[in-house]
Amino acid sequence: MITSFLADAYLWIKAFHVIAMIAWMAGMFYLPRLFVYHCMVQRGSAESERLKVMERRLLKQIINPAMIATWLFGLLLVATPGVIDHSSHWFEVKFAAVLLMSGFHGAMTAWRRAFMEDRNVKPERFYRIANEVPTVLMFIIVIMVIVKPF
Repeated sequence: MITSFLADAYLWIKAFHVIAMIAWMAGMFYLPRLFVYHCMVQRGSAESERLKVMERRLLKQIINPAMIATWLFGLLLVATPGVIDHSSHWFEVKFAAVLLMSGFHGAMTAWRRAFMEDRNVKPERFYRIANEVPTVLMFIIVIMVIVKPF
């Protein structure tokens, strides 16, 4: 019964998975950039307080719900019969990259908390480099799903 529903709804589930993933990635690309800007302003300043609001809203209203939706729709896809060919290894690589992306999401949550409490000690350069992590992971994820090289 449930597998029949998943098979019938496959294209809808996949579409919502991609939409959620795009929203998640947009936030994952932007939040470290906000951290770079936040490093450049004085603690307690009006600019710092504005960035705190922007960071909180981005994380709570966009990134977190998009990550949850990405995982939910992704798990539904995995449960859909015939979607994963377990004789190939692209899925394991993709899944590992998604786990790393989720871990990076958690790290950004902690970094945002440090900014909120005016206790960030990481330099601007750290966040400039961190800003590249989601891009690299996204490349791996998309290549695994589209090209399936393994």
